[in-house]
Amino acid sequence: MREKAYLSLGSNLGDRQQNLRDALRALEAVGDVSAVSSFYETEPVEYTQQPWFVNCAAALETEELPDQLLADILKIEQAMGRDRGRTVAKGPRPIDIDIFVLEPLADIAAEVRHPVVKRTIRELRDTLPRGQAVRKISANAEP
Repeated sequence: MREKAYLSLGSNLGDRQQNLRDALRALEAVGDVSAVSSFYETEPVEYTQQPWFVNCAAALETEELPDQLLADILKIEQAMGRDRGRTVAKGPRPIDIDIFVLEPLADIAAEVRHPVVKRTIRELRDTLPRGQAVRKISANAEP
């Protein structure tokens, strides 16, 4: 049975936007990328002496179970140059694929309800405290 997973992609090394496009193409081997948000530039958190990130969210329709999906995501990161064993926590990386980032996710799934807190993505985003800078840098991206 196909399930929808929402993923966050980020990059702050090299051609950041191209890295995201390459990762989106690689995800097509795992399932169908059915939606992609705009690209956003975000300032780093905690470890701030590094380039800003470019982030987006993607909806992936897949038949994979969560453990297999995670394994495939880690393989994509590794193939693109990410070495989780050598990187500084929250430090620079060519690609990072995670499960949740609210601003880009609101572009493609604003009315989806979080399965635990039962609030929509838009509601969760709108309650975030001010602080971290986020700038939209492009309209919806294509893989």
